[in-house]
Amino acid sequence: MLDVRRLILLRDLAVHGTVTAVAELHGVTPSAVSQQLRLLEEETETRLLERTGRSVYLTAAGHQLVSDTENVLAALEHARSRLRTGTGEPTGPVHLACFPSALAPIAAPFGEVLESTHRNLRLHITEAEPETAVRLLLQRRVDIALLYRYANLATPSHPGVEIRVLRTDPLVAVLRNDHPAARPGRSAIDLRELADAPWITAPAQTACGDAILQACRAAGFTPQVRHTCTDFSAMIALAATGGHTALIPHMAAVRLPSVLTARPVTDRTLTRTIETAVRHGTAHEPAIAAGLSALRMCADASKPDSSGPSPV
Repeated sequence: MLDVRRLILLRDLAVHGTVTAVAELHGVTPSAVSQQLRLLEEETETRLLERTGRSVYLTAAGHQLVSDTENVLAALEHARSRLRTGTGEPTGPVHLACFPSALAPIAAPFGEVLESTHRNLRLHITEAEPETAVRLLLQRRVDIALLYRYANLATPSHPGVEIRVLRTDPLVAVLRNDHPAARPGRSAIDLRELADAPWITAPAQTACGDAILQACRAAGFTPQVRHTCTDFSAMIALAATGGHTALIPHMAAVRLPSVLTARPVTDRTLTRTIETAVRHGTAHEPAIAAGLSALRMCADASKPDSSGPSPV
């Protein structure tokens, strides 16, 4: 009988690429991971890894075992789900990992909806960006992860994770009211109208920063970045005081100072998709199913109306 924990280590090595990364993921030493992988090779009597210097690569047999491991893990999750299904009212804790800009519009009302409809459930929220949230999910430290992905970026899939789309969240241009592109009666803004403006963006190598940079370059210019930060509230404050341009998700732009307005942009690729993620085989567990249902309700309630964003 193969050790499932060792199979998980092999799967994680295939996903993350290095023994060190797998060790950090599981909170153990690299030597402990290496030892378990060697024991797995002994169990299977098959060479699963090719070691070149300090690098480790999966052999063809290793990749095949990883593929089979996903089926094994899904089956185990499904078996656990069947044991819990039909036990009556869902009870116990529900752990949610949620990215920062969804905490107020989705996670906060989610807690109220979930605990008012299922009084025996207790919600625990952990703030986490998508990459960290998926890691917590695979470590079984959370039950549901709330993720986003930008439409104009190639985001890799996550093995062992079941994704469901909740809603889209378009990016909007946040401008001072005296900006020519913000005048009343204007509809969507062409990014080229903002080519000469000073910008506030998320840093490079972040999803938001990369999505905006790619969209601007596709429009024929590189933005003149004056400030970089990851906090959308800080971007709004800087735009209000300095008159700089910012492109932020509509979800983060529903409360603006009176000196600012938000306008949609013509580039329809400038949007992010809001998604839920659970481990394969767990979606029908009563507590998780209740959580997914409540999250969809809250996401639907947070959608922009057809008139588009406006200052509040």
